[in-house]
Amino acid sequence: MKFISWNVNGLRACVGKDFEAQFKTLNADFFCLQETKMQAGQLDLQFDGYQSYWNYADKRGYSGTAIYTRHTPLSVTYGMGIDAHDHEGRVITLEMNDFYLVTVYTPNSQDELKRLDYRMTWEDDFKTFLLALDARKPIIVCGDMNVAHQEIDIKNPKTNRRNAGFTDEEREKMTVLLDSGFTDTFRFMYPEEVTYSWWSYRFKARERNTGWRIDYFLVSDRLKPQIADAKIHTDILGSDHCPVELDLK
Repeated sequence: MKFISWNVNGLRACVGKDFEAQFKTLNADFFCLQETKMQAGQLDLQFDGYQSYWNYADKRGYSGTAIYTRHTPLSVTYGMGIDAHDHEGRVITLEMNDFYLVTVYTPNSQDELKRLDYRMTWEDDFKTFLLALDARKPIIVCGDMNVAHQEIDIKNPKTNRRNAGFTDEEREKMTVLLDSGFTDTFRFMYPEEVTYSWWSYRFKARERNTGWRIDYFLVSDRLKPQIADAKIHTDILGSDHCPVELDLK
């Protein structure tokens, strides 16, 4: 079974950059999007054989998530059920027969770490949310989690120590989440590989491969035997992020 996750940095813009062809070529069972940056009714993008589910931010042109699936879910929920977190369209959960699929667009801590305190609250609440699901069925959680977990996940660790996405606080929250029973699938498969999933639009960062790995597929530890592969599609353009993939046996 094939899962794709992609922060498209504005789906309407990405559609203008060959998104539909990429979607069809990737040919996933589940295709999760983050940062769709749109409201209901702004784009009707459907694919034969897929159902789609959308969570929109209250604020126009901001955040937002979506999931396309070939498999009908038992149930769909939007957000975490916590009002403080559920106005930015950041979480969708599909309940399937044997697992939950959660896509997430984790809040960025922003310049000068203006939103770091909020991010810390989000991280604690999101972990609690995931553990409650995990108590019922194993989880696959994917998306732009806005943190480069280890130094191997970022081109310039020393100069980014206090920048959003590489603070000690954010990295520690990822460590705590993984230690609570989840596996970073790419790092599990490729412990030493240096591959990034996001590059700034500035300073020719992608051309120079000055990147960060901030897009993930995490799974409940008990799904580890089912991991067939994890990929980062650095060759696919259309966004400042590239798609990431999980294949399960």
